[in-house]
Amino acid sequence: MSLKIMSKIFDPEVLHEIAKKGVGVPEDEMFDVVTKELVEAYPEHVHPTGRWIFNNAGGAMGALMLLHASLSEYLIFFGSPIGTEGHSGRYVTEVYDFMMSGEMWCFHEGEFSRTVYKPGDAAYLGRNKTKGYRLPESGWMLEYARGPILTMLPFGFLDVFSSTLDFRAWLRTLGDYGKLVTGSLMRGKI
Repeated sequence: MSLKIMSKIFDPEVLHEIAKKGVGVPEDEMFDVVTKELVEAYPEHVHPTGRWIFNNAGGAMGALMLLHASLSEYLIFFGSPIGTEGHSGRYVTEVYDFMMSGEMWCFHEGEFSRTVYKPGDAAYLGRNKTKGYRLPESGWMLEYARGPILTMLPFGFLDVFSSTLDFRAWLRTLGDYGKLVTGSLMRGKI
């Protein structure tokens, strides 16, 4: 019996179509609708019973729920009911944000006007690129990243040590990420 090693299993176009199914649905139902569709499309790779965890990174505060984590991909819900803004970070990974509700305003280096992403839109952050972003009032998205995910963790955790000291959220994130990565590895998913 040979073990098939998988690195990328998620298709950004499929994820975008699934995220669109949450557009216009009340937020208290939106996450369930999208999660159900994700589980149908990617059985065994989406964790449908995650928990919400505060996250501070790049000056922005939001809440996230891990849906999939491996060494080469992650899939989360991310957003805030009160708005936030900050720096995207610069990674050797690719990041896709599929807006489900609210707006996200972005600008890249050298740009002097913002791009506005509304429900149903997809924003893309390429490798070694960066942007400023803002959820002006409330905004929720399905976020997908692929590439060497471990290289993103310092950015995601530095605010804990430099400002918030929210070690409970940090430990929850590490614990949930570790469990999901371990499960992925046991299924042959790096």
